Amino acid sequence: MPDTAFDPFASAAVITMARQGRTPRPLDLPVALRPRDAAEAYAVQDAVVRERGEIVGWKVGAASPQAQPARAALTRDSVWVEQPGQEVNLSAIGFAVMGVEAELVYELGADLSARATPYSAAEVLAAMVSVRAAIEVCDTRFAAWAQQGEWSRLADQACHGALIVGSGLTDVASVQPLVQGVNLSVNGSVAVQHATWGNPAGDPLRLLVWLANEGARSLGGLRAGQWVTTGSCTGTVMVAPGTVVVADFPGVGRAEVKFD
Repeated sequence: MPDTAFDPFASAAVITMARQGRTPRPLDLPVALRPRDAAEAYAVQDAVVRERGEIVGWKVGAASPQAQPARAALTRDSVWVEQPGQEVNLSAIGFAVMGVEAELVYELGADLSARATPYSAAEVLAAMVSVRAAIEVCDTRFAAWAQQGEWSRLADQACHGALIVGSGLTDVASVQPLVQGVNLSVNGSVAVQHATWGNPAGDPLRLLVWLANEGARSLGGLRAGQWVTTGSCTGTVMVAPGTVVVADFPGVGRAEVKFD
């Protein structure tokens, strides 16, 4: 549990007011309001998310196959699901920076509520009803990109800006992430290409299981209809207004977004 001397709500208010444009963006949280560990960072993040609105998704990732995962809950105002024949256009004005990443996102078809017995990998995989291509847009509520400590960035929804969910497959078990290729294109030119999995976290199933058993507990667990995006397969590519970005996972699906 967070130290009782630490006030996550005061810290969350700084992030929220900066996001809403009610105060200037700080370079970092005030020293007394900076989370000192993951527990405090999640306490801040949870307060930010609860104020922001309904949770419709999650991001989860890890620095390596052995590293402790990290997550952020995503609210309805930052998640777009592509519809056939309709483009997703986002206003660049709403972002401080626009860092794009190609990711695989899983769709929950059943609740995975917190319970005493941990969910098995088979149970978690069985709860997923589709896997799709996605683009995460990374952003910050701070005044500069990546100039804060890791806990401040985690508190700020782990640098989440937007999620665009594209096309994919309902045969989830047929997708083999560790041998899955990916292409990230910017204005028609390939910016990043991997013949096989480029995600440093390794198998995304480990991340999904951690999220179901630990990561999502403080916000009520995972719910049917939510999306879980499982970390960057391409690194972060910074783009400018007027850019069209396409994430293509051959054999699985593609996602596209234009920044106006």
